[in-house]
Amino acid sequence: MNLTIDNSWKKHIEPEFNKPYFKDLMDFVSDEYQNYECFPPKSQIFNAFNYCTFNDVKVVIIGQDPYHDVGQANGLCFSVNEGVKHPPSLVNIFKELKNDLGITYPKSGNLMPWAKQGVLLLNATLTVRAHQAGSHQKKGWETFTDAVIKTINDEKSNVIFLLWGGFAKKKNKLIDNLKHIVLQSGHPSPLSANRGYWFGNKCFSETNSQLVQVGQNLIDWTLK
Repeated sequence: MNLTIDNSWKKHIEPEFNKPYFKDLMDFVSDEYQNYECFPPKSQIFNAFNYCTFNDVKVVIIGQDPYHDVGQANGLCFSVNEGVKHPPSLVNIFKELKNDLGITYPKSGNLMPWAKQGVLLLNATLTVRAHQAGSHQKKGWETFTDAVIKTINDEKSNVIFLLWGGFAKKKNKLIDNLKHIVLQSGHPSPLSANRGYWFGNKCFSETNSQLVQVGQNLIDWTLK
């Protein structure tokens, strides 16, 4: 299986590619894509890295699993392709964006403009079988993406990690809170949001406030 991943990342995480677990993972993914409908398209599996280079990373948002319905997943967590109906979690992300920064609710659910500004939109598991949520979990992806988080932690400083929900918060153990900024809240899913754990967290304005303090350019959260 070809690894279409940006060269800026390869030199930092290439040791993972040679480990037995990763070779087993690639065999599994190749077999799944050959025999079943899987998402995102094979060429987009590593889009999180291809639209946000290692040097550009200043914010990390951690998701769990790609969307598993046809045409949704594009390799960026919480993001969907142009023209695709916004899933419930993305709807709540955009509602909080409007409440927090007054940004008009966007028509497009494609978060690529965020990624291009240095927001790494990283799912813990990068692939999924169609209509079967979690079907590619515990096959090795989590080991790989944990290694990515550790690499960012070790080799960069003042990165802002947005940990939304219980799953993402578990990644806090991989992050040195003295080197980086961790902002935690509930998950934007309807279950969490309707219980009061999401709305009002102001994570977007707080992220920009923190970026100012560490001398970084703000993220333009607007989606044209």
